[in-house]
Amino acid sequence: MSEFSTPRIDPKLLPDPAAYDFDLETILNGVVALRSQVPNSAYTAGVLGTERTGHGVAISEDGLILTIGYLVVESEAIWLIDHTGTAVQGYVAGYDHETGFGLVQALGYLNAPPLPIGSASRLPAGDPAVFAGHGGLAGAITTQIEEKREFAGYWEYLLDEALFTSPAHPFWGGGALIGPDGSLCGIGSLYVQDNRAGGQTYDGNMIVPIDLLGPILNDLRQFGSPQRAARPWIGALTAESDGRIVVVGLWDSGPADLAGLQTGDLIVGVTKKPVQTLPELFRAIWSLGTAGADVLLNVLRAGQLMDVMIHSADRSAYYQAPRLH
Repeated sequence: MSEFSTPRIDPKLLPDPAAYDFDLETILNGVVALRSQVPNSAYTAGVLGTERTGHGVAISEDGLILTIGYLVVESEAIWLIDHTGTAVQGYVAGYDHETGFGLVQALGYLNAPPLPIGSASRLPAGDPAVFAGHGGLAGAITTQIEEKREFAGYWEYLLDEALFTSPAHPFWGGGALIGPDGSLCGIGSLYVQDNRAGGQTYDGNMIVPIDLLGPILNDLRQFGSPQRAARPWIGALTAESDGRIVVVGLWDSGPADLAGLQTGDLIVGVTKKPVQTLPELFRAIWSLGTAGADVLLNVLRAGQLMDVMIHSADRSAYYQAPRLH
């Protein structure tokens, strides 16, 4: 296996262990490197690639690793590397589309002390934090909470309240957001360029709050997924532009593709109810029932208003099951 490396971080951003009331270096040892291999035939291979690298965070003594799900969905092989450089194989223990969390179980001993689970709800905007990737102090940065607000992703993803931090970690996927008390408060998901309330742009990271893990953790460990009905999924990639929702892509042979939705279509309503933002669109679709519900989209195409009826699906039915141990 090739050596895992991370981008060099600006020395001015590196945290000073003496500035914290907890043992920062020990906490950072709980962040591991993660590399996954996905088959070429996987549904997500064309979008997310077949070789994915990032981080994971130990959350139990028995080698359970929390990460961001896009790193491990449909994987056939996973390697975890601890702070000593030891590599251990793992397998996907659980995955949740709604939160974006993924769980990996190490198949051997990892020298990775579990991080205490904290709460993002206790971190107000302006609070300092550490965003940690694999690599100890050299893989971590000092950051702060810029905002806590709703986040909508073009892939039919919505968080009622996500965390936004700045400055940005250059290698964010699956990294640990560590609060002022040394606890795990979130998992790194995205690089973002956003505007503060005053209009200034900042480069930062979007963090999935750790609070979303507690209600689903037992299900993830026992069943591999939360035991709740799947939401309707239409397989459309959408974006907001000038107060409108535009279709920017379609999953091949997904429900929207099969129903005739086209790239460039403007979605103006769901079942004749107007929608102007991604959160409005997603919530309107999900309000229609569970996976399999029919979704009537009101679409503007080449200046003509038309309806597209989509028979929704369970997103996970399109994914290859991860290879277990």
